[in-house]
Amino acid sequence: GLLTVCTSVARAASMQSAEKEEFREYLEHSGVIDSLTKVLVGLYEQKSKPTDPVDFIKARLGVGNEEEVNMLRKENEDLKKANAELLKQIETLTKERDDLKSNAEK
Repeated sequence: GLLTVCTSVARAASMQSAEKEEFREYLEHSGVIDSLTKVLVGLYEQKSKPTDPVDFIKARLGVGNEEEVNMLRKENEDLKKANAELLKQIETLTKERDDLKSNAEK
């Protein structure tokens, strides 16, 4: 009856408490708590508070907005293409140099 219900509630509360403690330890050991604390202290210490504190937190944690991420992806692709072209030029020039050397030796 009532004793069984109370025992079940107490056991569930105890399990939740243990799970919460385990999660807290996980956050502490992984450095999440320290990182969040530093960001929040930085927000607190701002003389003029940002209009969007979430953007402030994201910026401090290194989370870019979607537009910025897309721009960086495009830039990365462009740089990869430019790098591939330069590698081809190096290969072509190296071959030309080697051909000139072998012709000069003849």
